[in-house]
Amino acid sequence: MSTFNYSLCLVMQKINKIFFWILGALIGLTLLTIFVGWPILKSQTKKNSPEQIVTYTQEDIEISTLYSSPGKKGRIIFGKLVPYDVVWRTGANEPTSFTTNKDLVIDNKGLPKGTYSLWTIPRETSWDIIFNSEMNHWGVKFSDQTANRDPKHDVLTTTVIPSKSLTVTENFTISFSESNNNILMMLAWDTTVVPVLLQKK
Repeated sequence: MSTFNYSLCLVMQKINKIFFWILGALIGLTLLTIFVGWPILKSQTKKNSPEQIVTYTQEDIEISTLYSSPGKKGRIIFGKLVPYDVVWRTGANEPTSFTTNKDLVIDNKGLPKGTYSLWTIPRETSWDIIFNSEMNHWGVKFSDQTANRDPKHDVLTTTVIPSKSLTVTENFTISFSESNNNILMMLAWDTTVVPVLLQKK
């Protein structure tokens, strides 16, 4: 082997070592971000938008929701922080979950018992309420911050009419009450109140 070829071989070996060292460092940094940075980020967002569990029971029916509750903090919510005509995860952090142990009827459409992710499309004069069979780890995509929902898994969609409250709800809230022997799920934040009628099948 000539001196030139030998020197070139040594240079290539050094380049390969540097390349694999950089690659290893990048992989290590990525893993560190995933296993250390992500839990820290998640705990911070949970602190700002704490998890809430609401359970409603009536005779043999049990319905529960698990959601993260962001605060108003002086902001204009619907139409600004939460844009109109765009799919919303209905809270913060992970998608809101909705679980029923019995089949329900919503807007004359059947919702089988089970657990669903609950999505909404807020509009100025109406809201779409979407029950989706897929549960994602996070409510928005990291690439573009759009809703992390696949419409292929939508099980039921209904449209309801919101109302305005005279009082301000500081933190996004989901609650249940009885209405003419049916169940009323209420979504409330700022001065907007959204009723969803759930009927026993």
